[in-house]
Amino acid sequence: MPRRRLLALAASAMCVVVPISEASAKRSFGSRALERPMRGADVRTLQGLLSAWGTPLSADGQFGRETRRAVRRWERARGGRVDGRVSPREARALQLAVERMPAPAPPEPPAAEVPERLGEQAAIGPDGLAIAPTSAPAAVKAMIAAGNRIHDKPYKYGGGHGRWNDSGYDCSGSMSYVLHAAGLLDRALDSTAFMRWGVAGKGQWVTNYANPGHGYMVIAGLRFDTSGRSGDGSRWGTAMRSPRGYAVRHPTGL
Repeated sequence: MPRRRLLALAASAMCVVVPISEASAKRSFGSRALERPMRGADVRTLQGLLSAWGTPLSADGQFGRETRRAVRRWERARGGRVDGRVSPREARALQLAVERMPAPAPPEPPAAEVPERLGEQAAIGPDGLAIAPTSAPAAVKAMIAAGNRIHDKPYKYGGGHGRWNDSGYDCSGSMSYVLHAAGLLDRALDSTAFMRWGVAGKGQWVTNYANPGHGYMVIAGLRFDTSGRSGDGSRWGTAMRSPRGYAVRHPTGL
């Protein structure tokens, strides 16, 4: 085969390496087993979950020695096999463990630092359903109505991401569902994507809190959070949780 033809074929083969590498870096968490020396967005999610679980890590997307040590600590605490490798089943277990962590009680702020109330306060009726303030914008009322439809649905890993009307919802699936009902989302987002969605800071009516392992909302003063189901079985609650470690953002105009 002529030398020019061989060089052309070699160059053509080299061109496919970059897209494959980029695709690998964008794998969703739990779609493959993770171990040293892998790297990618799913490794970054793993590091965020381990940090939320209680083992602080730098979320650099590189599965190095520190990440392996953190995985082994979680495996020992879980009581399973300790090998420093995260299978897809273990990935789901870690995400569920972070999801179900009890919300720490926030410290009482000094009297001079008590934040002013934004918007009006919604209420929870005797049936466990949220009652929207009469003066709330239509979008907020739509969110509360949607939240009421799924407030006691079971937690389901990945629920709400494949279809809007699902048998159960995870944390970001719940958030996506109510935002979709208000016409603010046309596809479900995961908690990492919610860290960048919307406008930075607290909103007047709606505030989203997200980190790589969990996400929840405060809508008209009520917390809408899957972890609340471990208490009275409803995603709605009046008790707040510490925003430490969460990106705080809100929908534009709300």
